[in-house]
Amino acid sequence: METVEMNSLSLKRPHSEDDVANADEIKRQKISEKSRTGNDSGQSVETVIEQPDKSLLEDTKNEMITHEESEEQEDEELEDSDEDGDPESFADMMKHGLTESDVGITKFVSSHKGFSGILKERYSDFVVHEIGKDGRVSHLDDFSVPADDEDPSEETFTVLSDEDKQRLEELQLLKNKETSVAIEVIEDTKEKRTVIHQAVKSLFPGLETKTEDRDGKKYIIAYHAAGKKALANPRKHSWPKSRGSYCHFVLYKENKDTMDAINVLSKFLRVKPNIFSYMGTKDKRAITVQEIAVLRITAQRLAHLNKCLMNFKLGNFSYKNHPLKLGELQGNHFTVVLRNITGTDDQIEQAMHSLREIGFINYYGMQRFGTTAVPTYQIGRAILQNNWNEVIDLILKPRPGAEKGYLVKCREEWAKTKDPAAALKKLPVKRCVEGQLLRGLLKYGMKNIISAFGIIPRNNRLMYIHSYQSYVWNNMVSKRIEEYGLRAVPGDLTLKGATAVHIEEGDVDNYTIHDVVMPLPGFDVIYPKHKIGEAYKDMLVADNLDINNMRHKIRDYSLSGAYRKIIIRPQNVNWEVVAYDDPRIPLFTTDLDKLEGKPLPVLPTDGKFRALKMEFSLPPSTYATMAIREVLKMDTSIKNQTQLNTTWLR
Repeated sequence: METVEMNSLSLKRPHSEDDVANADEIKRQKISEKSRTGNDSGQSVETVIEQPDKSLLEDTKNEMITHEESEEQEDEELEDSDEDGDPESFADMMKHGLTESDVGITKFVSSHKGFSGILKERYSDFVVHEIGKDGRVSHLDDFSVPADDEDPSEETFTVLSDEDKQRLEELQLLKNKETSVAIEVIEDTKEKRTVIHQAVKSLFPGLETKTEDRDGKKYIIAYHAAGKKALANPRKHSWPKSRGSYCHFVLYKENKDTMDAINVLSKFLRVKPNIFSYMGTKDKRAITVQEIAVLRITAQRLAHLNKCLMNFKLGNFSYKNHPLKLGELQGNHFTVVLRNITGTDDQIEQAMHSLREIGFINYYGMQRFGTTAVPTYQIGRAILQNNWNEVIDLILKPRPGAEKGYLVKCREEWAKTKDPAAALKKLPVKRCVEGQLLRGLLKYGMKNIISAFGIIPRNNRLMYIHSYQSYVWNNMVSKRIEEYGLRAVPGDLTLKGATAVHIEEGDVDNYTIHDVVMPLPGFDVIYPKHKIGEAYKDMLVADNLDINNMRHKIRDYSLSGAYRKIIIRPQNVNWEVVAYDDPRIPLFTTDLDKLEGKPLPVLPTDGKFRALKMEFSLPPSTYATMAIREVLKMDTSIKNQTQLNTTWLR
């Protein structure tokens, strides 16, 4: 085995699919691209199925930001209206982005000659199925609802008018001064009143009902049972004791990230997002299938949403007594299509055999570091240095490259005035990181930057320092492979259970490169006993950090560290080369296709183009594009892709 330096390869891309005539295909293909920092998974080339390292899970609980609905809708409209910039402006923005070498990604492990191919020409070319902790792969293959005598009738969902629902929602969310809502019972019968009672209680958790006579007419009166607390805590007394408290279901989604999907479900169900739990977030620009659990929402209500949900479906319902926990999964199974490949059959065979037998370097992918001229790891480094003025400056200062107009104006205003109120006025989208930070500065002032920065949701703040850890790890692994190649050497680290130990001279023959781990810097890890251990120290010294003192005066930013395998060998690796003529047709069927009875695509035996269909399974915290990078031998950064071809495919 030998290491191979990364070389530059051109990437040919066909024309865009904007001319697709079929309306359903347009819905599935026409994807707008956003340029964001690393916490957005909507990039076209970089794809990550990222779970936190286990040692970080305690520090990174699933937190949700709740907003006033009107502000949230306004933000979404503004963001959506600015998404479809022309390809040239997107390419111009990416000229100032990162390449792989900027974040330490420089080595390959295989010796085959690279070739070009199109990654994610269509988001449906990238399918992810979650693998649960029991090893079961999640599939959407059943829309039926478990039989339950306690479920309300189907009429429950149609008996209320849209006007009634609007008034009840405003009452439920305490949006007006009304203390109750009266619903007249037309065609009064006891059965009709019962259905209305059930509808209000089922669709609007936290509201109670009673029947009143007014002027000879029957009215159902809805009112708050427990004030504001009712919205966060679904009524316990309405849930049968014999039924598990959590409804587990499979979420199938297309071109939508996990958090967006949960926020949409929350709005439809009129509940807070934090009653949902899951084992991991999944990529946006893909078709993904994963398990979700929700507290005291019936399968019937969830199944009813399938009639109105766009780009995602719910199914495989069951009731259980436990939620899901972040990180409690074995990994993810990927089905990937690389279109218009140029490699010979021999090249492809060599590449895929190497992936199956040797694997790939377990780099943190480009998604971890953001897409703009200010990488997230730089902000993380400033946090660890306790340099809060630098943190504020990096987030808010003007930066080269095209950005959304309102962000440019906001940054210019901040640079000119350092007035958070003035800068905030230029920013109609308030829930972005810049808006949250400016609101914090407005509330706490420039003399209390730490509290102002704390306004940003905890997961986002931790993302910056985790990005710095990843940056160090990538660079150190590249040095390790350059120095010692693909064999275990004395002084390397390996895991005995959860404990890292050094490989001694006399035991080195008992280990391979697949046993070797390297640390993310922190106060609770040890370092290799060879040159790379010193390289860690030198890198942190250059960044004005002390490797022996990774505790921060703010507990959230203290890094305990973690260990990560340097080479990952995918499981269940399979591949096939297929020919095709039309770049718009799918090359395999999805779970939803199978449920809807769509036939397998008919492919020519001798088409104009060739595609590589590949399947593999990866553990959590592993980037699928780093596996694909090893196959193609090309830079996966958006900057590289857009410079090779400024026609950005939607």
